[in-house]
Amino acid sequence: MVNNEDFANRIKKLLSFYTITAAQMADKIGVQRSSISHLLSGRNKPSLDFVIKVIQAYDEVDLYWLLNGKGHFPKTNNEVKRSDTTPTRSRNVQSETNVSSQTALSKHMPLPSDGKKIEHIIIFYKDGSFKKYEAA
Repeated sequence: MVNNEDFANRIKKLLSFYTITAAQMADKIGVQRSSISHLLSGRNKPSLDFVIKVIQAYDEVDLYWLLNGKGHFPKTNNEVKRSDTTPTRSRNVQSETNVSSQTALSKHMPLPSDGKKIEHIIIFYKDGSFKKYEAA
């Protein structure tokens, strides 16, 4: 169960990290401004839709950290590198090794032989976390 006060503190940390207001965050993720106000005051619990919108809009936010404070913020392990500007979803996520995704994958799974190009690969781990790799 998500603790309202702790969740609100994590949202405040996001606002501080990105140097944005609650209103700017609401506009970016497409929710009403009052929704964030109610979360910050502890009045409401976050909906699944809200949580998904946050992790989709802000690459550095780890799902488990957002929900229960476990993990890291911003993400570590070179999963995402923070830029000097507000992050966008189009930024490439780089693999921890410098091996091309095509070469690394071909060792473990068949690649398309019909000329199709891989856009991105998502690896889901048993602990519920995931990594997304995008073609360069």
